Amino acid sequence: MRSAVLTERSSEPELNDAALGKPTRVRYQMLGLLCSLSMITYFDRVCFASAAAALAIDLGLQSKEQLKWAHTAFAIAYGAFELPAGWLGDKWGPKATLLRIVVWWSLFTMLTGVVGLYVNGIALGGLGTLVVVRFLFGAGEAGAYPNITRSLHNWFPPERWEMAQGYIWMSGRIAGGITPFLWAILVGGTSFSGPLVHWRGAFFVFGALGLIWCLIFAFRFRDRPAQHSAVNDAERALIGSSARPNSDGRIPFRAILTNRSLWALCSMYSLITYGWFFNITYFPGYLRERFQLPAGDLWGAIFTGAPLWVGAIGCITGGYLVNFVGHYTTNRGLARQVVGCLAMSVAALSWLGVSQVNDMTTFCVLISLAAFCVDLTVGAAWATCQDLGQQYAGVVAAWMNTFGTIGAALAAFVTGAIVEHYMKGQPVNSPSGDPLNLSAAMNGYQAVFYTYAIVYVIAAICWFFISTNKKLNAPLQMRP
Repeated sequence: MRSAVLTERSSEPELNDAALGKPTRVRYQMLGLLCSLSMITYFDRVCFASAAAALAIDLGLQSKEQLKWAHTAFAIAYGAFELPAGWLGDKWGPKATLLRIVVWWSLFTMLTGVVGLYVNGIALGGLGTLVVVRFLFGAGEAGAYPNITRSLHNWFPPERWEMAQGYIWMSGRIAGGITPFLWAILVGGTSFSGPLVHWRGAFFVFGALGLIWCLIFAFRFRDRPAQHSAVNDAERALIGSSARPNSDGRIPFRAILTNRSLWALCSMYSLITYGWFFNITYFPGYLRERFQLPAGDLWGAIFTGAPLWVGAIGCITGGYLVNFVGHYTTNRGLARQVVGCLAMSVAALSWLGVSQVNDMTTFCVLISLAAFCVDLTVGAAWATCQDLGQQYAGVVAAWMNTFGTIGAALAAFVTGAIVEHYMKGQPVNSPSGDPLNLSAAMNGYQAVFYTYAIVYVIAAICWFFISTNKKLNAPLQMRP
């Protein structure tokens, strides 16, 4: 139905006619709190990639690619604890769950800066300790986005889910893009001042941001509009969340396992995460080594964050694009499929182009284009979780994100393993390597880029099988 693609703005006059008055806008305050949380998640993730070279040196590793174990440990833990954390948000509400999540991961962000530190001549752990810390960091951060999704399910009308998700992911991508720049200023210094903190101290700075956020969130956020005294009747009617019941406390495994559309969604999300994970793991070190960027170079930091900067535009553009296509197709599910298939096809072509260019600017433009295409679809993917999951939106979002982290874990390990295979037998003098070692590593990455192109082709095919015609918890027809 064409009414399925009406915007929130067009709904408000109807509420005014019903003598409910003008809706308050408390939902946007809640969205702002959730967007700031999304930003902090990326500060804490991307700062680890920025510290990779320094970590490898301090831990006495032969190359930063050996940190693949730490990247993989984070992804495995993140995926393993997604479903329990999503279930907690559905059952008890996202506020308490998110507070626990952020406190936990902020503390382990700080602990990351301690690994390998020498105290009285004794090192506080090595690579094994780092792997454990990153595993626990991932376990703590698991469930953040499923519980954000549950919050949006409670605070926004269905026609605005893609847009709200777009703002959430745009915020995260912007923060990820800013992080290398902030890291360069904090750790590398500028022409006006030297380094502000040691790289270890930077982890404490980023961890402290999360703890400060928790204090604000605890006082300002509410799980539902009915719990917030500033929300008027018109806004509650506009949101309509009173018709969306809480979870009954169970995880509907049978419904999840037999929903073919959800399997296609999970497969697609695993594939796009596989290709995208490069941007926050190996990309900063790769760019610095291939194009010989000096440490602390601010322009280099801007280029390093380019996939996330540009991806942020894709996040918010995706919601508008789905609305635009949905207006002409009169079917929101079909609109998501069209946008998803086209975006993944362009992403595949971009990675093929990446493997053929030698100029840094062109290289970064193509990688950023691929990231833009991925982020065009992220809002639609998470909104589909809300469509399919309904009262189990947190669980379904967690299920999808679990598969996403499986893709991330595979990408972290396989990318590092392929590059190490190409480097095998080459002399190594430092984590950056000598020219022969560097050349072998670059050849390894060329092979990796081809794998990214392949997974995006498969992801495009998956979108053909993603439909929102059936709810997870009832055999009723979904809205188009």
